[in-house]
Amino acid sequence: MPATFTHSPAETERKEPGIGGKPPVDRRPTGGGGGGGDDDWRRQQHGPRELLHRIRFFVFSALAGDMMFFAVLVVLFFAGHFSSHLDPRSHEFIGDWHPIQLPPILFLNTAVLVLSSLTVERARHHIFREIDVIEEWLGLGRPALYRTLPWIGATFTLGALFLAGQWTAWLQLSAQGFAFDHSSTPASYFFYVITGLHAAHLLLGLVALAVCLAGLGLFKRIELRQVAVDATAWYWHTMGLAWVVLFALLVLGQ
Repeated sequence: MPATFTHSPAETERKEPGIGGKPPVDRRPTGGGGGGGDDDWRRQQHGPRELLHRIRFFVFSALAGDMMFFAVLVVLFFAGHFSSHLDPRSHEFIGDWHPIQLPPILFLNTAVLVLSSLTVERARHHIFREIDVIEEWLGLGRPALYRTLPWIGATFTLGALFLAGQWTAWLQLSAQGFAFDHSSTPASYFFYVITGLHAAHLLLGLVALAVCLAGLGLFKRIELRQVAVDATAWYWHTMGLAWVVLFALLVLGQ
């Protein structure tokens, strides 16, 4: 015989009137306790903050691998100082490392990249500015968007100027007789490898900035815009820090 269920009346808690008691309280069945707590927990786990944390974890993991790659370049750079060959005439080992004169434009490029790191941080600050975010959530406007766009655009422009400056530095070094070919010395070879690989990473950062600029206008939800700006900013900061370290290596390690 199939089971039948009957609706049990709600239990009511009453207290004597006149002694400050609470009004009647319905105690309804909850089906074993817990109610919607589990659903609330799941919603919290898949909310905007959790999405931001997951994207940050992915970005930081990828950047950690990149930093290990650049660390290997640093080790190889110092190992190149000890390379030598045997002179057939004197039968002595002669060092292959011959310092090169770094193009002066590299100092200007470094200043441009540091400035771009400041502009992208201003963009990240504005997209998370609490009062602007609240206005967007309430549908009162898009102040966070309008405050962030100019700083992202400025970062993109400065990044493009940095890459143009790096190209100029390569041309200047080639004009000095240190072209990137079979006749390259270890010093010039490492200069091209280090600056070229960093430029490739920064070019990827420019693509991310372009996507971020498009996303700021296309994404309807502000939390998606926040994720885009935040991930791009952390990547850009890391590439800026990597260049400062590599440039100091090139200057001091010659």
